[in-house]
Order: sequence, then C-alpha cells, then structure tokens
Amino acid sequence: MNTSERKTITVGTYVSKPLDEVWELWTNPGHITKWNFASEDWQCPRAENELSRGGRFNWRMEAKDGSSGFDYCGEYLKVVPKEKLVKRLDDGREVNISFLKLDNGTQITETFEAENENSMELQRKGWQSILNNFKAYCLGNRSHNE
Repeated sequence: MNTSERKTITVGTYVSKPLDEVWELWTNPGHITKWNFASEDWQCPRAENELSRGGRFNWRMEAKDGSSGFDYCGEYLKVVPKEKLVKRLDDGREVNISFLKLDNGTQITETFEAENENSMELQRKGWQSILNNFKAYCLGNRSHNE
C-alpha cells in the first residue's frame, strides 16, 4: 500500500511527571524493557535505541510463554530532544511521537500509520495499552519495575 493511502491512528496519554524524566524513561533502553508491552503476558526482553537521525532502534517484544514474538525496529528520521521523534518502521510505516511539557506533567501523543493485518480498533487498543503501561511505569505502579 502506498504511504499516501495509509490510514493513521492517534493515541495519547498524560503523565504527571516532568518532561525531563518522561523523556529519559521513554528513550533509555534500560527503561524501555520495563514498559514496552501491551499486557502482562508479554515482555520486552531487549531494547536497543540509537537516538539520533538515522539511528536504529530494535525492541524485542515476545509472549512470556514463548509462543510468539517480533522485533519492533526501524530508523529515526527526526529527533528533537524532549519534543518530537519521527521514525520509520522496517515495514515502511511512519510513527510520530510528540512530548508536550505542561504545568504539572507531560502529554505524549503518538500518531502511526496503520498496518493491514489487524483491525484499526485492535491496533489503537494495542498502542494505547503500551502507552498506559508506560504511564503506570512512570508513576511507579508496576510491580516488576524494580
């Protein structure tokens, strides 16, 4: 499918933490492995993140029971520290992530090009679940984040 024909989905969350802290938790591989999964039966055992234009990222996502898994990987097209990330996934889809500093926290908004294998609603729910997991991790509500 031509990129101009792709539909986009937008998800977001508000985290009551300062932008500096949110950025660190979002971009540091040691933290990414603690929150980058949509449900408790999944995990992110490995994350590599070269945070620069042209830099690569590769975050391994897999079911804890070993039944399935995949690499979420691609290249950064634009990195504006503590403001915006634009990346192209290896399947050609583009993801835009914005970080907005607010008085009492940070707003994160992700817009991504949908893929064709799963319904728009399933994709929206999955990406929103990961964002919700990130928010919980930021706020210390994860029992496995030690």
